[in-house]
Amino acid sequence: MKGNANVIDALNGLLAGELTAINQYIVHAEMCEDWGYAKLHSHFEKRAIQEMRHAEKLIGRILFLEGTPKVSQLEKINIGQDVPGQLAFDHAAEEDTIKRYNAAIALCMESLDNATKSFLQEILNDEDVHIDGIEELQDQVKQMGLEIFLSTQMEK
Repeated sequence: MKGNANVIDALNGLLAGELTAINQYIVHAEMCEDWGYAKLHSHFEKRAIQEMRHAEKLIGRILFLEGTPKVSQLEKINIGQDVPGQLAFDHAAEEDTIKRYNAAIALCMESLDNATKSFLQEILNDEDVHIDGIEELQDQVKQMGLEIFLSTQMEK
């Protein structure tokens, strides 16, 4: 099915964001593992896998719409040098992602592509869960203090 060129461009833009997120989360996961924070490592690694699934779905949708997935484009990857920095960068990335998914959904509505709109809404729901999880961790850091929070992230 030949898709709307603007929708395909928007999907490729979202794909670049998901590919960037995969890289950022993987680096943060490995840094946390290196620091001995096994629970944070697992958290970031799971998030990277979720973003990988989003990228896979976007690629499939682009192909379905007879577009060409652009997998060589990445956005700026922001690596936090400590856990609060990682969470801040990840929060900013998720916040931007949510805005971009909402804009793409609006474009799909204008283009009368309700199937792609529904498809993107499912991923947007996941992104809402992602930002909520980051905010939960940030709240824990704030309430417990960084040292106590980090002590809870080690393998017991």
